[in-house]
Amino acid sequence: MSDFHFVHPLLANLTWIILILGVIAIWTVRRRSILLKRFADNRLLQHIAPGSSVIRPIVKACLVLAGLTALMFASMDPRWGVRREEIQRRGMDVFFVLDVSRSMLAEDATPNRLERAKQAVSDTVERLGGDRAGLISFAGDAQVESPLTLNYRALGLALDDVSARSSARGGSMLGEAIRVAAGSFTDEEAGGKAIVVLSDGEDQESAPVEAARKAYEEQGIRIYTVGLGDDSDGARIPVFENGQRTWLRHDGEQVWSRMEPSILEATARAGEGAFIAAGTKQFDLGDIFETVVAEDQRAEMESTEVRIATPRFQWFAGLAFLFLMVDCLVPNRRRTPGTTTEQGGAS
Repeated sequence: MSDFHFVHPLLANLTWIILILGVIAIWTVRRRSILLKRFADNRLLQHIAPGSSVIRPIVKACLVLAGLTALMFASMDPRWGVRREEIQRRGMDVFFVLDVSRSMLAEDATPNRLERAKQAVSDTVERLGGDRAGLISFAGDAQVESPLTLNYRALGLALDDVSARSSARGGSMLGEAIRVAAGSFTDEEAGGKAIVVLSDGEDQESAPVEAARKAYEEQGIRIYTVGLGDDSDGARIPVFENGQRTWLRHDGEQVWSRMEPSILEATARAGEGAFIAAGTKQFDLGDIFETVVAEDQRAEMESTEVRIATPRFQWFAGLAFLFLMVDCLVPNRRRTPGTTTEQGGAS
């Protein structure tokens, strides 16, 4: 069990909610008992409310709380035990560079540009089958979310955690993201190298064209860009202020964000790659990756063994189901033989 860990340990904070619910349950049961004693003595209470019990509500509350606790542990995704998978390396290294600036929250591409981009990357990663892939997010700065890896599950978890709050600064620095990606490749193995940028093209004078040209000329890295968003009318950027949904404003005016194809196209051209104008329509980045990225960049290499932690959340989910099922089977009152007889005689 030395390799035991939770994938989402921060969800342990849900314990506070469960504790609050436990306090509420105890208070409710205690108050109910007090009110019943004020209303009638035990003899009269058994006559007007046969089968009433103080213990059963407590037992049912404990079962529900135990079920919620088990669900919390299941949602934290506990893992222990390691299995090994052998993957045939094909020699292609690719970094997916994801724009997480606030303009990517525009909803002209449903549900928004950022979620559309994340889904496109996820679909592509599922089809790589032997190529190393990494993930970089950028806005006002760029950061490596996942280095080059064959562990696509770990890459997927990193992708799930990416949000518009991933960057410490505002703005959009596409050129900086390309430079970070280019510096994150390793030259220990032969094969093609590519950077796939998913963005709406907005840039804060970070020289992306020059960065793409340098990456190709000095390292042979091809740059491919995917443009997301409407390039004519654009869309407003939703924000939340004081818990209310509204639109981003600048100098009192609503901000409208458009996809900037010229920047993305020039960047791809300088990097000897290609520009894909996805716009607001659905697209299959996996197919595009296979057809646009030249197959001859891949070189068959010897296989690599990947260690994958085994998910165990199903045990806790099953335990939660068991607790809640037992709670449903436990009646609120004891069944007393006299109750049915008396009711039958009265009828």
